[in-house]
Amino acid sequence: MEKGYLSLVLHAHLPFVRHPEDENFLEEKWLYEAITETYIPLIWVFENLLNDGVKFRLTISLSPPLIAMLTDSLLQQRYLKHLNKLRELAAREVSRTKKEQHEVHQCALMYQNMFEKAYKTFHYDYQDNLVQAFKKFQDHGVLEVITCAGTHGYLPLLGIHRETVRAQINLAVDYYREYFGKNPEGMWLPECAYNPGDDKFLKEAGIKYFFVDTHGLLFSTPRPKYGIYAPVICPSGTAAFGRDMESSKQVWSANEGYPGDFDYREFYRDIGYDLDYDYIKPYIHPDGIRTDTGLKYYRITGKNTDYKQPYIPHHAREKAAIHAGNFMFNRERQIEYLSRHMDRPPIVVSPYDAELFGHWWFEGPMWLEFLIRKITFDQNIIELKTPGDYLEEIPNNQPSQPPMTSWGYKGYNEVWLEGSNDWIYRHLHNCAERMIELANNNSGGEPELIRRALNQAAREIFLAQASDWAFIMKTGTMVDYARKRTTDHVSRFTKLYKEIKERTVDESWLKKLEDTDNIFPKINYEIYKTV
Repeated sequence: MEKGYLSLVLHAHLPFVRHPEDENFLEEKWLYEAITETYIPLIWVFENLLNDGVKFRLTISLSPPLIAMLTDSLLQQRYLKHLNKLRELAAREVSRTKKEQHEVHQCALMYQNMFEKAYKTFHYDYQDNLVQAFKKFQDHGVLEVITCAGTHGYLPLLGIHRETVRAQINLAVDYYREYFGKNPEGMWLPECAYNPGDDKFLKEAGIKYFFVDTHGLLFSTPRPKYGIYAPVICPSGTAAFGRDMESSKQVWSANEGYPGDFDYREFYRDIGYDLDYDYIKPYIHPDGIRTDTGLKYYRITGKNTDYKQPYIPHHAREKAAIHAGNFMFNRERQIEYLSRHMDRPPIVVSPYDAELFGHWWFEGPMWLEFLIRKITFDQNIIELKTPGDYLEEIPNNQPSQPPMTSWGYKGYNEVWLEGSNDWIYRHLHNCAERMIELANNNSGGEPELIRRALNQAAREIFLAQASDWAFIMKTGTMVDYARKRTTDHVSRFTKLYKEIKERTVDESWLKKLEDTDNIFPKINYEIYKTV
């Protein structure tokens, strides 16, 4: 008889990056890499388990921008071109490495098989639309697919206008319903960032639960009787689940967790940088910028050393199995202990960025599959449950109010509000104030051209609000792109605002914007109306 529950939660999100004007836009590779290295490998895991009759429950959040990109025909076709280049490169590598070390040649064969299988999965099994795969798994009862705020806006810093928070939440729920045919059970608040009172809008939208970081639950008022091992119920009636730091750190920490094992693949050693330029040139950026190809032949080997030994897949697979067993053992002991001190089954919530699995930690998907199989067949203490399952079984939980919190560095707002990015908020707040004004002052009976402009204005402000841009500015990677995206969307909104006010909308320019920033085709600007 199980004594408690483990809730594995994967948060899948990428910022909306789509540039029809440039077929080789560097930042679009974020999506292509994630599809090949994370989303498709996770689909293989779920398919393997389903085919073998393994019963399991897992939670995955698909953000609206990610869904928009996965269902966009232009990006789908560009991804196929990208994948075909990888297939060509892998075939060349199989031929080239015949004279290399045996282990390197075996790696080349592994990548060739991986890319060929990925092509079949993407193009033939799911007709270029991977959202269909996740819906299938939800319909089979093994996944609980949840949503995330509209464009991954950092809600505590946007909440000066409450209409903005409501709009981000309602947009996400409407968009989810369009693809999954039902209301989402839960919502991943971007960056696990919660501000007291935001749960009211979640409740209004039909959301039953969300997540906060460890301290977000422990510092709730009153203090939770069960710590982070049971949810609390916010004043609105929406449940908040807290992250278990112990289980999370074992997986995501490169220094203390499994991904740093010396037998695992080295992420930072790619043939895009290692091989002769003339040979690799057709497979990197056309401007000659060396980029990752995804073909990496070396293992981590050791800390603080440039010397790397060849990657040996079956050694890594053995380690993944060992680490899955270790993770399960730790959760068994954890839940055994907790169950002796609680009057209800404890739930250990382990949330991760989905892109950790496969992209950053190549062996992550196989670790996940080993773990699920071991939990199913090798023990009787843990049961996999989703937060929605838990609330259905145990609906009566302690009322408490979590504080403002995030899972960023130091636990609050510092990552998204500091010297590198604080300048964006006066512009975002000004745009929000103007968007609310437009929504309140237009009744819905305006001419078609004006309505199109109003809807596009809403798209532009949503895209400007993405937390990704502030995060990138803080971390110092691709900063120019993040600054440009912020200023571009703010400038476009400002021009639309003036043209709407003056009823002088430039239709040709508007059409260009609609074709470029085409996220949320059914958006209704009235989502910003004051209620």
